[in-house]
Amino acid sequence: MTEKNPREFYERYLEALNAHEFDRMDEFVHESIVLHSEPSSRAEMVAQLHSITDAVPDFRWETQEIAVNGDSLAVRLKNTGTPVKEWLGVAPTGRPIEIVEYAIYRIRDGKFLHLSAVHDAEALRAQLAA
Repeated sequence: MTEKNPREFYERYLEALNAHEFDRMDEFVHESIVLHSEPSSRAEMVAQLHSITDAVPDFRWETQEIAVNGDSLAVRLKNTGTPVKEWLGVAPTGRPIEIVEYAIYRIRDGKFLHLSAVHDAEALRAQLAA
C-alpha cells in the first residue's frame, strides 16, 4: 500500500528523528534502501543517525519547504545543534551549527525506498572550526 499523504508521513518521520527515536525507523524505512545513490540498509542509516546525535546530542531537523510529487518528496531542511564531541574530524568548540540540507525521498509500499541528501560541507566545516 502506498502512503496516502506523503506530507503527513514525512512529518511523522521528522518527529521520530527529532525525538532521536531511531528504533522507530522500521515504521518509515524499508529494510533495504538506496541511500545517497548506493544500496544500503535501514541498520546502516540508523547507525549514521546515531553517529550524528552522539556527537551533536541536540541535533534537530526542521522542515523549511516540502514539495510532493506522487510518491516523491523534495525537502529543504534547517539542521541545527551544538557538537559536544569531535565530529567530522573537528573538535567541539561549544558553538552551535546551522546548515541547510536538501533531501529527496521516494516512498513505496508506505515506507522510504530511496533517500538522497546534500548539504554545503564546506560551510559546515567552517562552522565547526570557528
